[in-house]
Amino acid sequence: MKENVFKKIDWLVLPLIGVAAVLILWQISCATWAKDLPTPHKTWETSKPYIVEPFAKRGEMDQGILRFTWYSLILVAKGYALALIIGTPVGFFLGLSKTFTKIFDPLIQVLRPVSPLAWLPLGLVLFMGAGKNASELGALFTIAVCSMWPTVLNTAVGVRAIPQDYLNVAKVLKLSRTKTLFKVLIPASLPYMFTGFRLSLGIAWLVIVAAEMLTGRPGVGGFLWQEYNSLIYEHIILCIVTIGVVGFILDRLMSVVERRFKTI
Repeated sequence: MKENVFKKIDWLVLPLIGVAAVLILWQISCATWAKDLPTPHKTWETSKPYIVEPFAKRGEMDQGILRFTWYSLILVAKGYALALIIGTPVGFFLGLSKTFTKIFDPLIQVLRPVSPLAWLPLGLVLFMGAGKNASELGALFTIAVCSMWPTVLNTAVGVRAIPQDYLNVAKVLKLSRTKTLFKVLIPASLPYMFTGFRLSLGIAWLVIVAAEMLTGRPGVGGFLWQEYNSLIYEHIILCIVTIGVVGFILDRLMSVVERRFKTI
């Protein structure tokens, strides 16, 4: 009986134990070797106005943490959508055509490891003529380019993993290319595609921080960089925690969407 009760609550108790351990280690670090690091209590007291009034707007770079998060999420959603729109078809072409793979796979392998810090200046140059929108378009370009590779590669792997028997049946039934795509290729490769989608979403959220830090746009990354320059370390920790929590929530939401599609 006790074991059953523990199993029902361990999903909450065990993470709380982990959080408590981190807070204790944090407190010990502040008291020993990291003297400049603010304590958990000081971090809470300094960050409290940004948490208890999460949507307040006192200035361009002095807003509630959820308002900053909302700005970042909007930009991430746009860049992530571009990544999927571009990356998914490219992945299908790589999976279906050996010629396409021979032409573009080396280029993909060269571009894939490039850091967001390298792509962003190029994006700003490409959209320099856009005026005030240059920073936003440069950030969107960077998010899309950096986050689409997991979608491209996992989609290609999923298409290549489709059993030949499936394709033979489609030929016997004389399905058109469109029907073959939607009735055979996409359903069979969907698990691989969603793995790529989840990885791409995580990368998109990582990239937005770097993009906002370099462009000075209002958002979690821009706020973090401003507070670093102002030596307000408590707000840096607040931003780090926010980035981590939002990333976790996005991943869980994508997991729910994936399970939903699997049941269709």
